[in-house]
Amino acid sequence: MAQRAVERRMRVGPIAWASGAISRRRLLGQAAALLPGFWLGPWLGERVGPETSAGPGEPRVPRRPAEPAGAAQRDRLRIYIAPDDHTDYFWSAGEEAYRQAFLDTLDYYLDLADATAELPIEQQSRWNCDGWLWLRTYEQHRSPEAFARLIARIASGHVSVPLNALCICPGGAPAEALLRGMYYPGRIEREQGLRFRLAYLIENQTLPYGVAALFAGAGARYSWKGICGCDTRLPRAGEREREIYWWQGPDGRRLLMKWNTMAGGNQSLGGYAEARRPDEVVDYVSGDPDFLARYPYRVVGCFGQGWDDLETRSEAFVRTAREKTDAERQVIVSNEQDFFEDFEARYGADLPVHGASHGNEWDLYCAGLAEQTARIKRAVEAMRGAEAMAALASLAEPGFMTGREAEREEAWVALGLYWEHDFGMVGPPSGLIDARIAWQRRLADRVEGYVTRLGSDAAAWLGSAIPTAGASAPRYYVFNPLGFARSDVVDLPHADPATCHVIDLATGRELPSQSIAGRTREAPRQLRVLAEAVPALGYRVYEVRPGPGAGFTDAGRLDARSGTLQNAHWFVACGADGHIASLIDAEERQWMREIDGRRINDLGGRGEGVWMLAAAGPVSLTLRAQSASPLRRETRITLHRGLPRLEIENTIEEGFDTPQTWAFGFDIEAPTLWHEELGAVLNARLQRDGGHYADDNARYDWLTLNHLAALLEPSGAGILLSNADCCFMRLGRSTAERLDTETPQISVLAGGNVVFGDHGLPAQGGDTRFTQRFALQTTGPGTFDPAAAMRFALAHQNPLLAGRLEPMPDRASRLPAEPFSLLSEATPSTLLWALKPADAGPQAGLVARLWNLGDRPAADPIRCQVPLLGVSRLSHIETPIGPATVARGQLRATLAPREIASFGLELEGLTGTPPLETPTATPTGAPTATAPSTPTAAPTEPSATPTGTPTEPSTETPVDRLWLPRLLKR
Repeated sequence: MAQRAVERRMRVGPIAWASGAISRRRLLGQAAALLPGFWLGPWLGERVGPETSAGPGEPRVPRRPAEPAGAAQRDRLRIYIAPDDHTDYFWSAGEEAYRQAFLDTLDYYLDLADATAELPIEQQSRWNCDGWLWLRTYEQHRSPEAFARLIARIASGHVSVPLNALCICPGGAPAEALLRGMYYPGRIEREQGLRFRLAYLIENQTLPYGVAALFAGAGARYSWKGICGCDTRLPRAGEREREIYWWQGPDGRRLLMKWNTMAGGNQSLGGYAEARRPDEVVDYVSGDPDFLARYPYRVVGCFGQGWDDLETRSEAFVRTAREKTDAERQVIVSNEQDFFEDFEARYGADLPVHGASHGNEWDLYCAGLAEQTARIKRAVEAMRGAEAMAALASLAEPGFMTGREAEREEAWVALGLYWEHDFGMVGPPSGLIDARIAWQRRLADRVEGYVTRLGSDAAAWLGSAIPTAGASAPRYYVFNPLGFARSDVVDLPHADPATCHVIDLATGRELPSQSIAGRTREAPRQLRVLAEAVPALGYRVYEVRPGPGAGFTDAGRLDARSGTLQNAHWFVACGADGHIASLIDAEERQWMREIDGRRINDLGGRGEGVWMLAAAGPVSLTLRAQSASPLRRETRITLHRGLPRLEIENTIEEGFDTPQTWAFGFDIEAPTLWHEELGAVLNARLQRDGGHYADDNARYDWLTLNHLAALLEPSGAGILLSNADCCFMRLGRSTAERLDTETPQISVLAGGNVVFGDHGLPAQGGDTRFTQRFALQTTGPGTFDPAAAMRFALAHQNPLLAGRLEPMPDRASRLPAEPFSLLSEATPSTLLWALKPADAGPQAGLVARLWNLGDRPAADPIRCQVPLLGVSRLSHIETPIGPATVARGQLRATLAPREIASFGLELEGLTGTPPLETPTATPTGAPTATAPSTPTAAPTEPSATPTGTPTEPSTETPVDRLWLPRLLKR
């Protein structure tokens, strides 16, 4: 039925518009159409062999022969035409239909490659998969012999496979999610001796900035983009300032990018099916005067055939190459990479360089399923701690990850597919909207399930690997998953926390602690502790002893009647619906500004609600507000002892369809916004104004909001906003066509359809509960420090993790009871972004991903507390690409400005209990809180606190301090 629907759509013309028998793309594409001696280069996925050569740190690639002699031969137009079948997952059909289409289509083109093997090389059949899901499907559902045949055709250049899983729109994705989504081809590279050099984001009209660096770091060299020209608010989406250029990322890495002007519809050059009619496009690029004026090169690429079809099987490209070749032009059936290799050799030295963000468009569709997307983001963030603990376990027990391979790969596959470009499902002919929503949930389940199980197992191992000799009371480890030492709050899963106190075993000091009730009546109470100087990528051990201990003063003051709370860093006055009506720092500066009737953490509505005290004690103060306007919701505002971070947790408790935003208005003059996009931290200004956004061909209303946004005044002082769950934000009163850089307001998209009118998944897919967490902290005058700002956001979103020490009788202790650190960051500008066991197995050691956020090189960026025995440079998908240097047990390497780099580490195993060296660090202190003087200005909202509010009600623990499995299972 799905195939018949596709065939029906292929027969309709403009007369069918009113009947609804035409897709959005065909309708808008037809409307747009009414407006004004050859050498085949290195093959995609080339095998490494003795006939190849390479430079330092790069795989060996085939040598290029000399260009054909003679001026006439050199000037002969070479036109590369590349067939594919653009995959519209769930748009044209469901999973089963596409699975069969992948298998049948690959069988067909493998046979056609065999049948055309005796033809001249430029006329032999080739096939271009538009995602690695084709390859994986074939591996899973065909025999090993058939899969070996496919691999051989990839190696010979007759089939190409890119690094992207399918056509995706990842503008709302975390950087690590995009990288893990390319791990499947990484495995194939290592197993089969291949390299995959293509990666692309097709059909969407926009393009993130940092993706260039992430693709290049994963091994890609080439990319192309053809757009739809539909579902767009870009006024001139098809017009391009440059037809082909070096697409450069923030770290200076670059890919050769083909992105042509779309003069007609999306089945013409510049569209996502620009070679749908290969004979016509050959004539167009050979003779159209407008194209020839824009494109002065004698090497042309025309890619894409399948459009919205479920299946494409045709000899048209072979026939066109034979029939359209003449004395003036050579037409070549292409695997895409051959075009890029040929073009680069002739023109690469003189091409323009372009690197900028083009904003988000179809990327925004994932906000139509906001809670499922938030689940993915939470799982990716929790993966940092789960993998760091698993790395420790793997050093002591090399088989720790054995048996997890299949589940792990399913999680990476899910991350590769989650942002598939038909997320919005606007009027799909397949009618599979509900099936698509269910599929997105399953993908989130896979990622969340893998991270939860890995985290639980690693936590149990860690609790069993630390000795408890001489313990007379329960002991707990507190693990820090980040690369810098820190003091922070942590909740110990202590069974009876009411009458006890906590001792740091390393110092003998008592620490501030308080009893915290669980979030549900069934959940047990926990013991919240302010843990001091927890080492980087390491832990400290604490003992919980009976009795009240010496005691500490409260963390500050909380008055539920007036809706105010304060500590040494903040005075906060809350509106009854949970917005912040006044935000005053220790210098008595007011940071809140009302803009367009909205303040800080303001969802809108009538401002009605009720305050109540949630928790108060020596560690934390939490004020809770409940409201039903504009949606039923709850907000918790939390301050911690000795920490400058103000935490906000919002829970929306009903479904919605219209777009909703959390406004954050700040009293900042002449603001500049810095924010984390995808693999980059951007200045949200146009390039002509010194920023990172393209001056044209961009959409400016909804910018990516990953971990961090920083709104700064000219002195550099300002507010840092940590975002744990949402994906996008609007700066001031920005529109699709205009970036407002004057209004000091950030509006975070809580959810809704904002791409093109109300296009997108309906009613949040039926979800009725949404958790969205933020944190605020000031930053002082001076040059903006993105690494320091990111550390603030990472500390908020990666809580310290705790578990009870429970040695197993049959397992020897592998770790010391003293404070322990495995790795730490050694330069201020560099973050240890990820540490994990290598996917290739225990023999490959650990993988460390480092991000230099500075604009200067960073030398020797990490410090190993366990001796480093060996190291190698890796691509981001864990394929070895060259050696690195070890000296005196430490990594010797230099990261380029803004570079993300991956390394394979062979560390000495953990085989005994002697204490290991820990880095010296000056952690954040935890002084007794002294509240600032209360400002004279009264809160703007009336008190609505019910009488008799208990000091600690039965359902309280801020969500970001829950232990890993509960963090994921909200």
